[in-house]
This record gives sequence, structure tokens and C-alpha cells, in this order.
Amino acid sequence: MNLSPAARRLLWVSLFGVAFAFVESSVVVYLRSIYYPEGFTFPLNLISPQHLTVELAREAATVVMLTAVGILAGSKAWERFAYFLVAFGVWDVFYYVWLKVILDWPASFTEWDILFLLPIPWLGPALAPVLISLLMLLCGLMIALRFEKKKFFHPNWQSWTIAILGTLAVLYSFMMDTDATLNGQPPAPYQYFLLISSLLLYVFSFLLACNPSPSDRAEIA
Repeated sequence: MNLSPAARRLLWVSLFGVAFAFVESSVVVYLRSIYYPEGFTFPLNLISPQHLTVELAREAATVVMLTAVGILAGSKAWERFAYFLVAFGVWDVFYYVWLKVILDWPASFTEWDILFLLPIPWLGPALAPVLISLLMLLCGLMIALRFEKKKFFHPNWQSWTIAILGTLAVLYSFMMDTDATLNGQPPAPYQYFLLISSLLLYVFSFLLACNPSPSDRAEIA
């Protein structure tokens, strides 16, 4: 099969994401067998300070590894960002695929999960990170292919502003329930409107970045 250079890179980055997701899910399987032997549920159980320190370091290392893959796969800044999005999107989606295969969890996409620990635990239904990761994957693929075809992609200040607003909205939706994250309480109902708003803002930001403004057209010309 004769693949283009970008398609080959996308294939290998995706394979890395699938394999790395299995490593990530394996760690979670072990942790749940220790702290949730009867099955993962809320409210959250406290873990030992040693395990917490290791988990925080592991999550930071995960971000470094996914970033490194993007940097190695691309040659320009936004092209590297595209491969990072692909690696992250595949990794996060397959993290839940592997948990479903190994533990038959989650039972549904509305089941709650611990999404991240830095700077405080992020909580939300499994549907939220899956939708965000699928959008990241799609945008990463489109950016990488646009670079291969030498098409325009350059976020301006409007697209940056919109993307930042989307990020703030979704981060707030994950970290707003401090009673559940820090005080061992059951989580309050998830604010899906914040998730939907952030996804729409991301899409709008991406479309703006793919369409040059008059000043951008002048620079291209």
C-alpha cells in the first residue's frame, strides 16, 4: 500500500496512541484493584501519599510523551501540534476502549470518572473526554493533511480567544465540584451545556484558523 508521508506518520502516531492507551489503562486496572476492589464508584477513596505522588508524576510524564511524539512527527510548529492532537485523541479514546475490554467499564458513557489530577482532580462523565478527544483527533488529522497539501492553517487572535474561552468552559465543568474532588462527596450533576459550548467554540476557532483573513491573504500573496 502506497501511503503518503503524512499518512504514514499519522498511522504510526495512531499506533503509538493505541499502545500507550493500553499502558495507561493497565495502570488504572491495578489501582482500582487496590482501592476499589468491589468496583470503581463515587465518592472517591483516598489513596496513599506515595501512590498519589507517583500518579501526579505519571500524568505529567504522559503529557510529555504525547508532546514529544507530536514534535518528532512534525516539522513545523502547527504541524507538530496536529500530530500531538492525533496522538492525544487516539490515546484518550482507546484508554476507555481498553478499560471496557479489560473491566467491562464504563457501563455507559454517562458514568463518572477521574479524568486528571493536576492541579486538582478533574471529574466528569466518560462521554466528555471521549467527545473532546474525538474532536482533537479530527482536527489533528485535518491540520496534518492540510499541511501536506500546503493549505492554509494559521490561528489569529480571534481563533485564539475563542479556543481559550472553550478551554476555560470545559475545565470549569471538570473542576467546579470541589466537594466531590476534595471532600469525598458524591458528584453533583454534570453541566453538559458547558461541554457543548466548549465543543462549539473549538469548532468555530478551528474554522477561523483554516480561513485566512484579508491581512493573511496579503501575506500569502
